[in-house]
Amino acid sequence: MRVSVLASGSKGNSTYIETNQHKFLVDLGMTASYIEKKLKELEVEPSEIEGIFLTHTHVDHINGLRVFMKRYHPSLYVSQVMYEELVKMYPDFSYQIIDQSYEIDTFHVTVFKTSHDVADSNGYLFEEETASIVYITDTGYLNQKYFPILKNRSLYIMESNHDIQLLMNGKYPYHLKQRILGDRGHLSNKDSSYYLSKLIGNQTKEIILIHLSEENNDEKIAYDTCVENLPYQIPVVISHQKEQTELVEV
Repeated sequence: MRVSVLASGSKGNSTYIETNQHKFLVDLGMTASYIEKKLKELEVEPSEIEGIFLTHTHVDHINGLRVFMKRYHPSLYVSQVMYEELVKMYPDFSYQIIDQSYEIDTFHVTVFKTSHDVADSNGYLFEEETASIVYITDTGYLNQKYFPILKNRSLYIMESNHDIQLLMNGKYPYHLKQRILGDRGHLSNKDSSYYLSKLIGNQTKEIILIHLSEENNDEKIAYDTCVENLPYQIPVVISHQKEQTELVEV
């Protein structure tokens, strides 16, 4: 599999995943024109995108969905709860309901639940042959019951949203700070590094930190917090709001 985070942050999120036979996106929170441009920079035609996996329905994860779906008609992979929410707005989309696991030729998708202030939210484990990708964003915590299936995977794409001190000393109103820090909010740098320290293994090739807050985080702090808490050295990449990561092969 090959992966590139096309955009990540509070203004919009989207990631490209390529398997042996298929090409997908996870979320589409930037404009369709932005996604088209970034895909072409990877030498991928937007019309080649066969499906989009949604983590949840907040605007920074679905902002460009309507236009992109109407132009290229990929399948939209969602939970039953997300479907019931989205079909009212987008009745003409092509939906595939996935609530536990799903097979697409040699590509295997396992759904696990995250915790966010929305009707429903998903994390994903993507697998093909010996390669595997864990995708976790927009969650206040990760339930330990998922640790066994998420351990020692090839690549972790993990939210590292905020530094707690920067958040608490920042300009956000108190109620918003509490929302971000809560069990249905976002993972802090400390949270993210803790989970990664429990999950990585000798098969892990790389970590990509996503959804960094522009207001309440700092790239160096996020990077240092992650690296300092890992049990051994693994490359750590910081994603950006308007710049895709390099295409990583796992």
